[in-house]
Parts: sequence; structure tokens; C-alpha cells
Amino acid sequence: MQSHGSRIIQIIKCNTTGHISNFQQDEAVKLVRDGIAAGIFNDMGSGSNVDICIITKDGTTYIRSYDEANVKGKRAEKYNPPEGTTSVLHKSVHHVEFDVVTTRVVRDIPAHSVETMDLS
Repeated sequence: MQSHGSRIIQIIKCNTTGHISNFQQDEAVKLVRDGIAAGIFNDMGSGSNVDICIITKDGTTYIRSYDEANVKGKRAEKYNPPEGTTSVLHKSVHHVEFDVVTTRVVRDIPAHSVETMDLS
């Protein structure tokens, strides 16, 4: 068995915990699925689909979307509570005074870099 990826520690930990000699194919697939799922749950950017590749002496089998480890929930309805549902415990308004001097951006240009145009 070989593992690669951004969350290799979780996969190796899971695979060594469930290590069995002389795997049956379905046991090996479940162990690999558990390792990939561990990586998915510990890395927000990993997505949620578990893809399996079985390599035997007879050939290679790809199982796309073997499992969806982290299914996105569905909202039952909109969560917009009506006005007045949440009580205001304390209200404090602070007025801040400020003056806007300018909104123009001024860039300092060193005098030696200014070149005059030759009009001759």
C-alpha cells in the first residue's frame, strides 16, 4: 500500500491502525477509503469525494466517487429571523469627529529625475 498527498499523516495513521496481513480486496478498499476520508476531514481544501484505484497483477481498476465522505448539508429554509426576535441588551452610540483634508494622492518625485524637454 502506498499513500501520497497533503494529509499523508492522517492516512498513514489510519492505515497502520487498521493494518491486517493478507487483505481481501474489499477489506483493503475499506481501509484505503478510511485513510482518504481521514485526510478529507482534516483538510478543508480536500473536497469530499473518495476515488479508489485498485492495482492488481491483472490490471488497474479506477472507482470514481467510491464514497462522498463529507456531504454538504441542505438548508431547510432561510435563516432570517423576524425583526425583534433578538433582544438588544445594551446600545451605545459614539460620534466620531474627523476632518477630510484632501482626497488627492500626492507622489513625491525627486528633483534629479525631472527632465525638461529640449525645445531647440
